[in-house]
Amino acid sequence: QVQLVESGGGLVQAGDSLRLSCEASGLTFSSYAVGWFRQPPGKEREVVAAIGRNPDRTFYADSVRGRFTISRDNTKNTVYLQMNGLKPEDTAAYYCAAVYTSVVVATSSGYRYWGQGTQVTVSA
Repeated sequence: QVQLVESGGGLVQAGDSLRLSCEASGLTFSSYAVGWFRQPPGKEREVVAAIGRNPDRTFYADSVRGRFTISRDNTKNTVYLQMNGLKPEDTAAYYCAAVYTSVVVATSSGYRYWGQGTQVTVSA
C-alpha cells in the first residue's frame, strides 16, 4: 500500500521560511518522480515544483523559482520543499504526489499517488 505523508506546514509571516517533507512508503521510492502542488483557497490545484529520479532534474513554477528548492533523499524515502521568502500568495494546502517514471512530471494528471496535504498560511 503506497502512502505519501506531508509534514512541515504551518502559520508564518511574510519573508519567513518553511521546509515541507513528503515521506513515502510502500514503493521503490528511487524509481518515482515526485511533485509538489498547492491549492489556494477557492482556486484550482497548481504545480509548485517537481523532481525526477535524477535529483538534478527539476521543475519550478515561475511563481516560486528562485525562492523554493525541491530535493530528495532516497535513503529516507523523502522529498523536501524548502520555501524561502514566503509571501501571502503562497498560502495554500500543499500536496505531494508520486508516479513511477523516469521523467520530471509537471502536471497533476501525470501523478498516480497523492498525499493528504499540509496547510501553509503566510500572513502579511
